[in-house]
Amino acid sequence: MADTGWPGCASSLKGVILDMCGVLYDSGEGDGVAIPGSIEAVKKLKSSDLQLRFCTNETQATREKFVAKLGRLGFDISVSEVFSPAPAAVAVLKQRGLRPHLLVYDGLLPEFDSVDKTDPNCVIIGDAAENFSYQNLNEAFRVLIGLEKPVLLSLGKGRYYKETDGLKLDVGVYMKALEYACDLEAEVIGKPSSTFFQSVLNDMGLQPHEVLMIGDDLVNDVGGAQHVGMKGVQVRTGKYRPSDERHPTVTADGTVDNLARAVEVILSQAGR
Repeated sequence: MADTGWPGCASSLKGVILDMCGVLYDSGEGDGVAIPGSIEAVKKLKSSDLQLRFCTNETQATREKFVAKLGRLGFDISVSEVFSPAPAAVAVLKQRGLRPHLLVYDGLLPEFDSVDKTDPNCVIIGDAAENFSYQNLNEAFRVLIGLEKPVLLSLGKGRYYKETDGLKLDVGVYMKALEYACDLEAEVIGKPSSTFFQSVLNDMGLQPHEVLMIGDDLVNDVGGAQHVGMKGVQVRTGKYRPSDERHPTVTADGTVDNLARAVEVILSQAGR
């Protein structure tokens, strides 16, 4: 009988999905810094028979610029392997005839060039960083409160993330403020949305039990993956906190020191 726990489940894996910030690298000044061992770990996965995809809630740059930054850090990753919220949001906007008011980082704006933004009938919020001023949040609030049926789309719902100089508030904090002010519930595009994870699985052509998610965010990476039937492993890098291992509602299938160690275990279990 197949072992369904960690690390035994690694022997039957057909694919791996990696979070990026906090797993591959820590963001910060310039391009940030690669986490020790992560560049080689990605190379090992790519040279194995496992399918590999990258799943990020990064919303401060277009996928093309984001992948170029990772290339400068030493990672061999192509745009087609990366799944991020903005392209998924554009598809939702066009499908539903929505015209967004954008509260996002300036570097992400080109992702929405193909979308009609006149007379907004929804708000999209992403990790806007310094753009999260009172004035900008209040403008988004006024758009929402003025709509008969307000729609708030949030590109992820993280609480915080890690940069090289420390932890930073993430989009979920500001999403919650607009939810409270407007008495509504945001629609999340990105992790931990089941639809987002399923789109990655569909691209891989694999079933959830055949794929492992590795991330530093216990709730959005690990918990989101587990919700659709994948195994989820947390790394002790990035935003990891020791209290994660005592979380009341989400328990990782495994916890490892870093991506390099996770890949070592995966490949040794499978005899790859």
